[in-house]
Amino acid sequence: MRVYVPLTLSGLAEAYKTGELGPGPFAAYAVTPALREWYLSDDIEELEYAALNRAALASLRLIAIEPGVVRRRVVVAVDVPDGSAVPDPDRGLDPSSLGEVRVAAAVPLRKAAAVHVDADDAEADVSAAAAALGAADQGDDDAQFVVDGVEDHELLWFATQEIRNLVGLDG
Repeated sequence: MRVYVPLTLSGLAEAYKTGELGPGPFAAYAVTPALREWYLSDDIEELEYAALNRAALASLRLIAIEPGVVRRRVVVAVDVPDGSAVPDPDRGLDPSSLGEVRVAAAVPLRKAAAVHVDADDAEADVSAAAAALGAADQGDDDAQFVVDGVEDHELLWFATQEIRNLVGLDG
């Protein structure tokens, strides 16, 4: 099962240092029954893209609560055994948790398929979106517009061999 783990660049650096994502249980995003119902598509690539975007929003939330981190969203795509990532049955149709799963245990970083990270030029918009999240959550339409605007920045795809450079350990 492919899951998308939301992180920050400092979280990615920690995962690189320890060699694992976790410890478990931790939140990730995947193609769940609720996400399928919400997205109304049978195209697995579209559904996985929706799960990736849900993880990118969760990464933005991590950035919002950690003022000192670099303002770039980070999502690690990783394959885990079926059954090791499950949705919370009590939150399945809660719009804020669509696609959210709990991964039971730490996952070796070597199981990662790819890393998705914002380009440098997204930092100002990511910073503005992180600052607007609280107001958007309270129903402020202008703040929601700012949060939605960060989706104009596509996350870049990186091979796992590039993590070292992404976290500033090039050399």
